[in-house]
Amino acid sequence: MFQTLSCVCIVWGHETIEKTQDIRMLTRRTVLEGLACLSAAAPLNAVARSRHPTHHSPAASTLHAPAVHRNAAPPKPLVMLDPGHGGKDPGAIGVSGTYEKHIAEAAATELQRQLLASGQYRVAMTRSEDRFIPLEGRVELAQHHQAHLFISMHADALHDRDVRGASVYTLSSGASDAQTAALAQKENSADRFGGPAFHGMSPDVQQILSSLVSEETRRGSAHMASSVVGAFRNRIGLLTHPSRHAAFVVLKSAEIPSVLVEMGFMSNRLDEAALRQAVHRTQVASAMKTAVDRYFSAQHGLMTG
Repeated sequence: MFQTLSCVCIVWGHETIEKTQDIRMLTRRTVLEGLACLSAAAPLNAVARSRHPTHHSPAASTLHAPAVHRNAAPPKPLVMLDPGHGGKDPGAIGVSGTYEKHIAEAAATELQRQLLASGQYRVAMTRSEDRFIPLEGRVELAQHHQAHLFISMHADALHDRDVRGASVYTLSSGASDAQTAALAQKENSADRFGGPAFHGMSPDVQQILSSLVSEETRRGSAHMASSVVGAFRNRIGLLTHPSRHAAFVVLKSAEIPSVLVEMGFMSNRLDEAALRQAVHRTQVASAMKTAVDRYFSAQHGLMTG
């Protein structure tokens, strides 16, 4: 993830690096170490001396940089979970009246519990209550938290009530099939609940969404989608060709691998009945945790291999 530091002097041991342009490809740990060194720079010492000019010994008036533990474990990856819809946007309404927004929140909360229980991840939620968040706001929350992975969770509806099964979607300028195109159009229209203050993107802009996403992010998204399909297989019913793509606004972060998981379709009586059951949602969450484990295991292998 790029960090922009302007006119910054980073004191690094005995070396001083001055840059007035974007500093790219710095790891978060590198940036934090640099900022720690900055906190011990001369201007701060000058402030301390001006406040206490004569009453402290030289040792007491000197600020020292905090120790940097170079062998400390890196921070746990942060997974951003995004329960679809919420508030005045109910999402799909099932054949027996179940709201998608409630199913999405319940499943995401269970996945959050399982991920935290493993001790391997940090987890943030775009919403943990029944409230409306615009699609752009969901992306911004993931970027604000500097998430390593973004998972949007849904249970939509189709015109064909016979279609059932889970599926996973990644971002593309064009849809993989007509059903996915219709699904993306419906999901992208969620911001109609935001009123006139929020303006959705034009079709022309949607057509170039995929160009905003880096190749690395695209590969990460595709790998996570493959991990979801593999984890669901033989555990959770899947659509035919379950890995699909379309111009989903909520997946448009250029920096964070992102997938949208349809846990089933509320328009299908069997899918709706299953998703209403806590035991089934626990199974879905367990499969998704397996997918997250596989994703980060592979990412760690790429970084250390």
